[in-house]
Amino acid sequence: MKIKLQNVRLSFPGLFKAEAFKPGDDPKYKATFLIEKGSDQHKAIEAAILETVKIKFGAKDAEKIIANIRSNANKFCYQDGDTKTYDGYEGMMALSAKNGVRPLVIDRDRTPLAEQDGKPYAGCYVNASVEFFAYDNTGKGVSASLGGVQFVKDGDAFAGGKAASEDEFDALDGADADSMI
Repeated sequence: MKIKLQNVRLSFPGLFKAEAFKPGDDPKYKATFLIEKGSDQHKAIEAAILETVKIKFGAKDAEKIIANIRSNANKFCYQDGDTKTYDGYEGMMALSAKNGVRPLVIDRDRTPLAEQDGKPYAGCYVNASVEFFAYDNTGKGVSASLGGVQFVKDGDAFAGGKAASEDEFDALDGADADSMI
């Protein structure tokens, strides 16, 4: 089941270069999105996950399956942020999404963004398209596939920061530059 997240905080973005989680794994693009607990978006995500599990495993056992895997981050993509020690996670839910195919990454005006643009970055706000799927290969689980991310607005950058702005520097003429050497 596909849903669109609106104005959520971005964490751990890997949107421009696919990386393997551990040696031998297929490289994937990834992102984590922070959703306020109890919000309409939180409720929509919970409903989408429940519906996804019902479709895959049947309505009778869906809630029991979710209860059994909810606390396992390797089997369930939607985790309680209060169990994490990362900046910005308190009071939030963390939705992790991955994809082997590069996601669409666009700016507010829908123009494509590249890594050198410096956005989106960890801590900014984005819209995102994700699709939930349930599986039963090494045990039952629920994951989210990352479809795309749209930069919405700046936010306080998480660890690692973001690139400097040209406004942080003065213009130098030739004489000024030579005296700084």
